[in-house]
Amino acid sequence: MKRTLTLGLLLGLLAGCQSGPAREAKAAGESAPEPSQTAATQAGTNADAAEPAPPADFDGWLTQFRREARREGISEATLANALDGVRYRPRVIELDRSQPEFVRPIWQYLDSAVSAQRVTQGRAKLAEHRDTARRMEQRYGVPAEVVVAIWGIESNYGGNFGSFSTLEALATLAFDGRRRDFARGELLAALRIIEAGDIAPDRMVGSWAGAMGHTQFIPSSFEAYAVDGDGDGRRDIWGSIPDVMASTANYLARANWQAGQPWGVEIALPDGFDYAQAELATRRSAREWAELGVRPVAGGSLPAFDVASVIVPAGADGPAFLVGPNYRSILRYNNATSYALAVGTLANEIAGRGGIRAGWPRDEQPLSRAQVREMQQTLNARGFEVGTPDGIMGPNTRRGLRAYQQSIGAIPDGFATLSLLERLTR
Repeated sequence: MKRTLTLGLLLGLLAGCQSGPAREAKAAGESAPEPSQTAATQAGTNADAAEPAPPADFDGWLTQFRREARREGISEATLANALDGVRYRPRVIELDRSQPEFVRPIWQYLDSAVSAQRVTQGRAKLAEHRDTARRMEQRYGVPAEVVVAIWGIESNYGGNFGSFSTLEALATLAFDGRRRDFARGELLAALRIIEAGDIAPDRMVGSWAGAMGHTQFIPSSFEAYAVDGDGDGRRDIWGSIPDVMASTANYLARANWQAGQPWGVEIALPDGFDYAQAELATRRSAREWAELGVRPVAGGSLPAFDVASVIVPAGADGPAFLVGPNYRSILRYNNATSYALAVGTLANEIAGRGGIRAGWPRDEQPLSRAQVREMQQTLNARGFEVGTPDGIMGPNTRRGLRAYQQSIGAIPDGFATLSLLERLTR
């Protein structure tokens, strides 16, 4: 498994609030996570009030970890500077083990992630840092508005990137979390960052899950992609906006961002469109999609994608999009359709290109994980095989649901609704 990840995936790994354990291992668009900065908000602060005493064996575990870190090359000075006084955080474990029963519909996610206030603030931030943003755009080929959009969604432009000590959060998770080996590796990476002189331990703060700074890099992502954008010899994604922008652009560039291409475009689908083709796994050139009757809603021609996919995040009654390689690059940052669409849409709005035109099916009620599991069990029982019921709307579940929809004469878009569940189970 790759370990160059940021908060969106880390929440999936540690908190279980995404669709699967890894971006590269699960298809996009299964279950949409909350905006990253919301996770930091829910985590609260590092206040000491009313925290229970740590488990008796935490200090023993920390002593053993220090010995292991020393053997892996971390100096005694860094260990003392970083780990002396590190405390067990019960709130981190509480958040790690929480599992939301409902996942917000994508339109509610976008209402928050691409709010009018966030668009206005994003334009102001781009204007404030225009020279830096354009310099990074020239260096890495990633549009300035895309970098600013990620900044806005990850931490509300630095307004909230969390106040947990990264060292305490990761030590707690490595000792008592559900993904202990992963958290231990991230804690070692955090120590290497401190040893390199990039940041002081007391300034290494972020979310409860260990994601750090303005654009929420976890330590292994920082090691792989963080860049010194202001030339001071340090990579500071907490206090240096040039470093933040350079690091974020570098991440996307290394994720195969294609300079000069859009992330995607909103489209109109022809009558009789085969919705089984509306999956990221189905890839055709823009020319081939055009031959099937796919057209941009704004008119004109489709972007000249060599490889592109059609997605319909809310089924036939919601907007449709043709997405290219740069959409997939955004998914490397956070493997959720909602997140990638939020970044792309916010970037478009910041740049003055407008937002999504088609309406969302806002009257539809989201299914709980238990209801999705019930749907999966019933589809299996009726012969529409979807695999092991897990409460997650993945490609196999959508495939089986489409087959059921086709059997009852409904549009086979694979979009799970409460009315469809009620019909299926009665």
